[in-house]
Amino acid sequence: MPRNKVAIIGAGISGLYLGWKLSEKGNDVTIFEKKPEIGNEVCSGLFSRRIVDFVPQSKSLVENEINSVVIHFPKKDVRVGFSKSFFVMSHYELDKIVAGLAQKSGVKIILNSSVSSVPEGFDKIIGCDGAESSVRKNLNLSSPRLRLGVQGFEDKENRDDFVETWPCESGFIWKIPRGKKTEYGAMSSVRSAGKVFNDFIREKEIEITDMKAKLIPQGLAFPSDEKITLCGDAAGLTKPWSGGGVIWSMIAADMLVDSFPDFSKYQKKAKRFFLPKILLSKTATKLVYFFGFKASWLLPKKAKIDPDFLF
Repeated sequence: MPRNKVAIIGAGISGLYLGWKLSEKGNDVTIFEKKPEIGNEVCSGLFSRRIVDFVPQSKSLVENEINSVVIHFPKKDVRVGFSKSFFVMSHYELDKIVAGLAQKSGVKIILNSSVSSVPEGFDKIIGCDGAESSVRKNLNLSSPRLRLGVQGFEDKENRDDFVETWPCESGFIWKIPRGKKTEYGAMSSVRSAGKVFNDFIREKEIEITDMKAKLIPQGLAFPSDEKITLCGDAAGLTKPWSGGGVIWSMIAADMLVDSFPDFSKYQKKAKRFFLPKILLSKTATKLVYFFGFKASWLLPKKAKIDPDFLF
Protein backbone atom coordinates (compact mmCIF):
# COMPACT_ATOMS: atom_id res chain seq x y z
CA MET A 1 0.00 0.00 0.00
CA PRO A 2 1.37 3.44 -0.90
CA ARG A 3 1.97 5.74 2.07
CA ASN A 4 -0.76 8.38 2.36
CA LYS A 5 -0.83 11.52 4.45
CA VAL A 6 -4.10 11.30 6.37
CA ALA A 7 -5.94 13.91 8.47
CA ILE A 8 -8.56 12.69 10.94
CA ILE A 9 -10.80 15.36 12.45
CA GLY A 10 -11.86 14.34 15.95
CA ALA A 11 -10.13 12.24 18.60
CA GLY A 12 -13.12 10.30 19.86
CA ILE A 13 -13.07 6.52 19.86
CA SER A 14 -13.77 6.36 16.11
CA GLY A 15 -10.99 8.77 15.12
CA LEU A 16 -8.47 7.25 17.53
CA TYR A 17 -9.18 3.68 16.42
CA LEU A 18 -8.98 4.66 12.74
CA GLY A 19 -5.73 6.52 13.31
CA TRP A 20 -4.23 3.53 15.09
CA LYS A 21 -5.19 1.05 12.37
CA LEU A 22 -4.29 3.28 9.41
CA SER A 23 -0.91 4.05 10.96
CA GLU A 24 -0.25 0.34 11.42
CA LYS A 25 -0.84 0.01 7.66
CA GLY A 26 2.02 2.44 7.05
CA ASN A 27 0.16 5.72 6.61
CA ASP A 28 1.21 9.09 8.02
CA VAL A 29 -1.73 10.03 10.29
CA THR A 30 -2.50 13.28 12.12
CA ILE A 31 -5.55 13.60 14.37
CA PHE A 32 -6.94 17.05 15.16
CA GLU A 33 -8.97 17.39 18.38
CA LYS A 34 -10.69 20.58 19.52
CA LYS A 35 -10.75 19.64 23.24
CA PRO A 36 -7.70 20.05 25.51
CA GLU A 37 -7.63 16.35 26.42
CA ILE A 38 -8.65 12.90 25.21
CA GLY A 39 -11.63 11.11 26.72
CA ASN A 40 -15.40 10.89 26.24
CA GLU A 41 -17.01 11.63 29.60
CA VAL A 42 -20.65 11.27 28.51
CA CYS A 43 -21.49 7.67 27.62
CA SER A 44 -23.47 4.91 29.29
CA GLY A 45 -20.36 2.73 29.26
CA LEU A 46 -22.35 -0.38 28.33
CA PHE A 47 -20.32 -2.27 25.72
CA SER A 48 -20.79 -5.47 23.77
CA ARG A 49 -18.17 -8.12 24.61
CA ARG A 50 -16.98 -7.56 21.04
CA ILE A 51 -15.11 -4.48 22.23
CA VAL A 52 -12.32 -6.82 23.31
CA ASP A 53 -12.02 -8.11 19.73
CA PHE A 54 -11.26 -4.57 18.58
CA VAL A 55 -9.26 -3.40 21.61
CA PRO A 56 -7.96 -6.42 23.61
CA GLN A 57 -6.46 -4.09 26.24
CA SER A 58 -9.97 -2.88 27.17
CA LYS A 59 -10.61 -6.06 29.20
CA SER A 60 -8.76 -4.39 32.10
CA LEU A 61 -11.49 -1.71 32.30
CA VAL A 62 -14.45 -4.00 33.04
CA GLU A 63 -16.37 -2.79 36.11
CA ASN A 64 -19.35 -5.14 35.87
CA GLU A 65 -21.04 -7.69 33.57
CA ILE A 66 -24.68 -7.43 32.48
CA ASN A 67 -26.80 -10.44 31.45
CA SER A 68 -30.26 -8.93 30.92
CA VAL A 69 -32.39 -5.79 30.76
CA VAL A 70 -35.72 -5.20 32.49
CA ILE A 71 -37.96 -2.93 30.38
CA HIS A 72 -40.56 -1.16 32.51
CA PHE A 73 -43.62 -0.41 30.39
CA PRO A 74 -46.53 1.39 32.10
CA LYS A 75 -48.51 -1.82 32.72
CA LYS A 76 -45.95 -4.60 32.35
CA ASP A 77 -42.29 -5.41 32.96
CA VAL A 78 -40.43 -7.46 30.37
CA ARG A 79 -37.08 -9.10 31.12
CA VAL A 80 -34.90 -9.59 28.05
CA GLY A 81 -31.93 -11.93 28.48
CA PHE A 82 -28.77 -11.55 26.43
CA SER A 83 -27.16 -14.48 24.66
CA LYS A 84 -23.82 -12.89 25.57
CA SER A 85 -23.19 -10.60 28.53
CA PHE A 86 -22.30 -6.92 28.23
CA PHE A 87 -19.33 -5.22 29.84
CA VAL A 88 -19.67 -2.03 31.87
CA MET A 89 -16.55 0.10 31.52
CA SER A 90 -15.36 3.70 31.37
CA HIS A 91 -15.55 5.20 27.89
CA TYR A 92 -13.14 7.90 29.08
CA GLU A 93 -10.48 5.32 29.99
CA LEU A 94 -11.14 3.35 26.80
CA ASP A 95 -10.37 6.47 24.76
CA LYS A 96 -7.14 6.91 26.73
CA ILE A 97 -6.05 3.34 25.95
CA VAL A 98 -6.76 3.69 22.23
CA ALA A 99 -5.03 7.07 22.12
CA GLY A 100 -1.93 5.44 23.60
CA LEU A 101 -2.05 2.65 21.02
CA ALA A 102 -2.46 5.21 18.23
CA GLN A 103 0.50 7.27 19.40
CA LYS A 104 2.63 4.17 19.86
CA SER A 105 1.93 3.25 16.22
CA GLY A 106 3.12 6.70 15.08
CA VAL A 107 -0.05 8.81 15.03
CA LYS A 108 0.35 12.52 15.79
CA ILE A 109 -2.49 13.88 17.96
CA ILE A 110 -2.91 17.67 18.07
CA LEU A 111 -5.14 18.90 20.92
CA ASN A 112 -6.82 22.32 21.24
CA SER A 113 -7.15 22.31 17.46
CA SER A 114 -10.61 23.27 16.23
CA VAL A 115 -10.86 22.55 12.50
CA SER A 116 -13.64 24.58 10.88
CA SER A 117 -12.59 24.00 7.27
CA VAL A 118 -11.00 21.14 5.35
CA PRO A 119 -7.27 21.07 6.19
CA GLU A 120 -4.76 21.47 3.36
CA GLY A 121 -1.78 19.30 2.55
CA PHE A 122 -3.35 15.86 3.09
CA ASP A 123 -4.05 13.06 0.64
CA LYS A 124 -7.10 11.80 2.56
CA ILE A 125 -9.36 13.44 5.15
CA ILE A 126 -11.73 11.60 7.50
CA GLY A 127 -14.35 13.38 9.58
CA CYS A 128 -14.83 11.74 12.99
CA ASP A 129 -15.92 14.94 14.69
CA GLY A 130 -19.20 13.91 16.25
CA ALA A 131 -22.88 14.76 16.01
CA GLU A 132 -22.35 18.34 14.85
CA SER A 133 -19.51 17.45 12.48
CA SER A 134 -17.92 20.48 10.82
CA VAL A 135 -16.66 18.18 8.05
CA ARG A 136 -20.21 17.01 7.36
CA LYS A 137 -21.40 20.63 7.28
CA ASN A 138 -18.57 21.71 4.95
CA LEU A 139 -19.64 18.95 2.56
CA ASN A 140 -23.21 20.32 2.58
CA LEU A 141 -24.62 16.97 3.69
CA SER A 142 -28.00 16.86 5.40
CA SER A 143 -27.91 17.16 9.19
CA PRO A 144 -28.63 13.99 11.18
CA ARG A 145 -31.63 13.58 13.42
CA LEU A 146 -30.42 14.66 16.84
CA ARG A 147 -31.44 13.33 20.23
CA LEU A 148 -29.96 14.26 23.58
CA GLY A 149 -28.42 11.92 26.11
CA VAL A 150 -28.39 13.08 29.74
CA GLN A 151 -26.34 11.19 32.32
CA GLY A 152 -25.71 11.33 36.06
CA PHE A 153 -24.52 9.12 38.91
CA GLU A 154 -25.84 8.04 42.28
CA ASP A 155 -23.18 7.44 44.89
CA LYS A 156 -24.51 3.98 45.70
CA GLU A 157 -22.74 0.65 45.15
CA ASN A 158 -24.60 -1.63 42.77
CA ARG A 159 -23.32 -4.93 41.36
CA ASP A 160 -26.56 -6.30 39.88
CA ASP A 161 -26.17 -8.23 36.63
CA PHE A 162 -29.06 -6.47 34.88
CA VAL A 163 -29.89 -2.98 33.68
CA GLU A 164 -33.29 -1.32 33.84
CA THR A 165 -34.99 0.89 31.27
CA TRP A 166 -38.18 2.97 31.16
CA PRO A 167 -39.33 3.74 27.59
CA CYS A 168 -40.37 7.37 27.02
CA GLU A 169 -40.91 9.84 24.21
CA SER A 170 -38.28 9.31 21.47
CA GLY A 171 -36.12 7.15 23.72
CA PHE A 172 -35.82 5.77 27.22
CA ILE A 173 -34.48 6.23 30.75
CA TRP A 174 -31.81 3.84 31.97
CA LYS A 175 -30.23 2.55 35.16
CA ILE A 176 -26.85 0.78 34.97
CA PRO A 177 -25.05 -0.85 37.92
CA ARG A 178 -21.40 0.19 37.68
CA GLY A 179 -20.05 -1.56 40.76
CA LYS A 180 -18.98 1.27 43.04
CA LYS A 181 -21.76 3.56 41.81
CA THR A 182 -25.07 3.53 39.91
CA GLU A 183 -25.57 5.33 36.63
CA TYR A 184 -28.85 6.90 35.51
CA GLY A 185 -29.56 8.54 32.20
CA ALA A 186 -32.17 9.48 29.64
CA MET A 187 -32.19 9.69 25.85
CA SER A 188 -34.99 11.61 24.21
CA SER A 189 -35.58 14.59 21.93
CA VAL A 190 -33.28 17.56 22.40
CA ARG A 191 -36.27 19.53 23.66
CA SER A 192 -37.47 17.05 26.28
CA ALA A 193 -34.50 14.94 27.47
CA GLY A 194 -33.56 17.20 30.38
CA LYS A 195 -37.12 17.40 31.70
CA VAL A 196 -37.64 13.64 31.28
CA PHE A 197 -34.51 12.93 33.31
CA ASN A 198 -35.16 15.50 36.02
CA ASP A 199 -38.79 14.41 36.46
CA PHE A 200 -37.69 10.80 36.81
CA ILE A 201 -34.99 11.34 39.44
CA ARG A 202 -37.30 13.65 41.37
CA GLU A 203 -40.10 11.06 41.36
CA LYS A 204 -37.71 8.27 42.43
CA GLU A 205 -35.97 10.54 44.99
CA ILE A 206 -32.53 9.81 43.55
CA GLU A 207 -29.62 12.08 44.42
CA ILE A 208 -27.59 12.65 41.27
CA THR A 209 -24.07 14.03 40.92
CA ASP A 210 -21.85 14.80 37.95
CA MET A 211 -24.72 15.39 35.50
CA LYS A 212 -23.71 15.85 31.85
CA ALA A 213 -25.30 15.78 28.39
CA LYS A 214 -24.33 14.93 24.82
CA LEU A 215 -26.00 15.01 21.40
CA ILE A 216 -26.69 11.66 19.73
CA PRO A 217 -26.97 11.68 15.90
CA GLN A 218 -28.94 9.24 13.76
CA GLY A 219 -28.97 9.40 9.97
CA LEU A 220 -26.35 7.63 7.87
CA ALA A 221 -24.63 9.93 5.37
CA PHE A 222 -21.50 9.77 3.22
CA PRO A 223 -20.10 12.28 0.69
CA SER A 224 -19.48 11.41 -2.95
CA ASP A 225 -15.86 12.50 -2.63
CA GLU A 226 -12.73 10.44 -3.15
CA LYS A 227 -10.64 12.62 -0.84
CA ILE A 228 -13.00 13.09 2.12
CA THR A 229 -15.25 10.69 4.03
CA LEU A 230 -16.96 10.30 7.39
CA CYS A 231 -17.03 7.69 10.13
CA GLY A 232 -18.62 7.22 13.55
CA ASP A 233 -21.07 9.82 14.88
CA ALA A 234 -20.13 12.20 12.07
CA ALA A 235 -21.62 9.65 9.64
CA GLY A 236 -24.70 9.18 11.86
CA LEU A 237 -23.65 5.65 12.81
CA THR A 238 -25.73 5.04 15.94
CA LYS A 239 -28.33 2.40 16.72
CA PRO A 240 -31.95 3.64 16.57
CA TRP A 241 -33.01 1.88 19.79
CA SER A 242 -30.16 2.64 22.16
CA GLY A 243 -28.19 5.46 20.51
CA GLY A 244 -25.07 3.32 20.96
CA GLY A 245 -22.40 3.69 18.32
CA VAL A 246 -19.01 2.42 19.51
CA ILE A 247 -19.11 -1.09 18.03
CA TRP A 248 -20.78 0.11 14.83
CA SER A 249 -18.10 2.80 14.51
CA MET A 250 -15.34 0.23 14.86
CA ILE A 251 -16.94 -2.10 12.34
CA ALA A 252 -17.15 0.82 9.91
CA ALA A 253 -13.56 1.80 10.71
CA ASP A 254 -12.34 -1.70 9.85
CA MET A 255 -14.25 -1.49 6.56
CA LEU A 256 -12.54 1.82 5.86
CA VAL A 257 -9.09 0.45 6.68
CA ASP A 258 -9.67 -2.65 4.52
CA SER A 259 -10.84 -0.49 1.59
CA PHE A 260 -8.29 2.31 2.05
CA PRO A 261 -7.51 4.47 0.11
CA ASP A 262 -10.69 3.76 -1.91
CA PHE A 263 -13.38 5.74 -0.05
CA SER A 264 -16.15 4.84 -2.52
CA LYS A 265 -15.55 1.13 -1.84
CA TYR A 266 -15.72 1.77 1.92
CA GLN A 267 -18.96 3.72 1.61
CA LYS A 268 -20.62 1.02 -0.50
CA LYS A 269 -19.64 -1.64 2.06
CA ALA A 270 -20.91 0.45 4.96
CA LYS A 271 -24.26 1.19 3.31
CA ARG A 272 -24.84 -2.46 2.44
CA PHE A 273 -24.05 -3.50 5.99
CA PHE A 274 -25.68 -0.77 8.09
CA LEU A 275 -28.76 0.42 6.18
CA PRO A 276 -30.70 -2.89 6.55
CA LYS A 277 -29.79 -3.02 10.25
CA ILE A 278 -30.94 0.57 10.80
CA LEU A 279 -34.25 -0.14 9.04
CA LEU A 280 -34.79 -3.37 10.99
CA SER A 281 -33.95 -1.71 14.29
CA LYS A 282 -36.30 1.23 13.61
CA THR A 283 -39.13 -1.10 12.70
CA ALA A 284 -38.56 -3.37 15.71
CA THR A 285 -38.39 -0.35 18.05
CA LYS A 286 -41.70 1.03 16.77
CA LEU A 287 -43.37 -2.35 17.20
CA VAL A 288 -42.05 -2.88 20.72
CA TYR A 289 -43.09 0.62 21.78
CA PHE A 290 -46.53 0.16 20.22
CA PHE A 291 -47.18 -3.12 22.03
CA GLY A 292 -45.54 -1.90 25.23
CA PHE A 293 -47.79 1.15 25.49
CA LYS A 294 -50.94 -0.01 23.66
CA ALA A 295 -51.13 -3.80 24.04
CA SER A 296 -48.59 -4.88 26.64
CA TRP A 297 -50.58 -8.03 27.37
CA LEU A 298 -49.31 -9.38 24.01
CA LEU A 299 -45.67 -9.09 25.08
CA PRO A 300 -43.96 -12.03 26.81
CA LYS A 301 -42.69 -11.53 30.35
CA LYS A 302 -39.34 -12.99 29.31
CA ALA A 303 -37.41 -13.04 26.05
CA LYS A 304 -33.87 -13.58 24.79
CA ILE A 305 -31.98 -11.78 22.04
CA ASP A 306 -28.59 -11.19 20.49
CA PRO A 307 -27.32 -8.23 22.56
CA ASP A 308 -25.62 -6.51 19.64
CA PHE A 309 -29.06 -5.81 18.17
CA LEU A 310 -29.94 -3.37 20.95
CA PHE A 311 -26.69 -1.77 22.09
